[in-house]
Amino acid sequence: MTKQHFHGTEPRGLQTVVRSAMFEGRFGRMFRNLPPFLPGDAALRKLAKQMVEPEPKPGTEDESGDNPDIPAGFTYFGQFVDHDLTFDPTSQLQRDNDPDALTDFRTPRLDLDSLYSRGPDDVPFIYDSDGIHLLIGRNAEGDDDLPRNSNGRALLGDSRNDENLIVSQLALGFLKYHNQVVDALAETPADERFDEARRIVRWHFQWAVIHDFLVRLVGEDVIRDVLQPDAFTVPTDRGKKIVKTLKVVLKFFRWERRPFMPVEFSVAAYRFGHSMVRGEYELNAEVQDVPIFAKPPDPDLRGFRELPAGHVIQWGRFFEFTGADLDVQPSRRIDTKLAFGLSVLPESVAKGISALAERDLKRGKALGLPSGQAVARAMGIPEDLILRGDELKPLPPDLIKAFGVDTPLFFYVLKEAEVFSHGRKLGPVGGRIVAEVLIGLIRGDPASFLSVQPMWQPKAGEFGAPRDGEFSVADLLRFAKVRIS
Repeated sequence: MTKQHFHGTEPRGLQTVVRSAMFEGRFGRMFRNLPPFLPGDAALRKLAKQMVEPEPKPGTEDESGDNPDIPAGFTYFGQFVDHDLTFDPTSQLQRDNDPDALTDFRTPRLDLDSLYSRGPDDVPFIYDSDGIHLLIGRNAEGDDDLPRNSNGRALLGDSRNDENLIVSQLALGFLKYHNQVVDALAETPADERFDEARRIVRWHFQWAVIHDFLVRLVGEDVIRDVLQPDAFTVPTDRGKKIVKTLKVVLKFFRWERRPFMPVEFSVAAYRFGHSMVRGEYELNAEVQDVPIFAKPPDPDLRGFRELPAGHVIQWGRFFEFTGADLDVQPSRRIDTKLAFGLSVLPESVAKGISALAERDLKRGKALGLPSGQAVARAMGIPEDLILRGDELKPLPPDLIKAFGVDTPLFFYVLKEAEVFSHGRKLGPVGGRIVAEVLIGLIRGDPASFLSVQPMWQPKAGEFGAPRDGEFSVADLLRFAKVRIS
């Protein structure tokens, strides 16, 4: 086995798991010199209880908690992105964990390995017999579904993309998008068609992550500060030529040999999506007010099963489509309140700790994350813009006493979004971490568009792009020919 190096040293835990240099990465830290914030478990448990919306009456939800700027579909697009970047089945909540010794079982790059896995030669069971198209399944009613085995388990590059009915059908949309791209490449030689289709799908996905998803989360100014225009000259037969390009400017997310997955991102900042989850969703005109979890036999959105009859999603209820005459459900605001249903996760989903906020907070402690305030100072945030724990009402006095001026990074990211934008987008700490990591991982991938062709952009009329330089998640789904309305 070839030894890999991380920040110039052999990673601890190298021999603890079966490893592949191509298909997994490493976790690590952005702020390596900051001390861990280690409040008592009782304080974290009490804080988690503060981070819950009131239990709503069936069929109702407090609309004041809605975020009009981010449609509900982006909650699950964000989940899909997460599944493409990180998978850590080895760390435990009950003990301290060293990020440098943890393996990321997804490649830390937006290369859609969660969709393609290792390709048709190594994982043929997720591909059609031609080795080019991805398999599409059917449920008992004949509706399109993920391909499944006899036990109803989906055949996917990442099984987590079947964990609820919304991300499941979004994953199905990506399968269909790939197949539509393959069909559009009918003139491409057969032995080149899969690789070219995969490149096209990856690049359009990466573009949508930056210019549709991320821009909503952090704003144009942050994107422009990370992705800056640049130019250089090259010699030609007639003298010199100026070549315009994009320069990726990363102030805090740096690596030496290969990008890694920062725990400040994966365990804290990127978990902002948990606060965006709605208590209930409308899937289509007939299937309404369905919660993520419910007690059997009540219907809910749990996955790992064949698509139930009548549950095909009308995507016009989740994303903004031109011409779709449907009301788009908004996500919930990015704030310190999670949907009530996430405070009582079923035992089959989360053993031991049933509250999602508590799980998030304790995972941050187990990985030794610094406080949000320490990260803010390390990032150079002006002192008058740093939120002090003892000023964050309505925290009860005993929690203020337990935390002092500091708070867990996960809580801080949510709180600053709540304070600085009323929950409509991420604040200066969370926004910068999320923007630098997502864009940095794309730039760190030698096959991404930012590495191969930084000035590339989608072209009008090709693979779903409505105009030059425009491509959204909605455009991807429309080209995939999913149900919109």
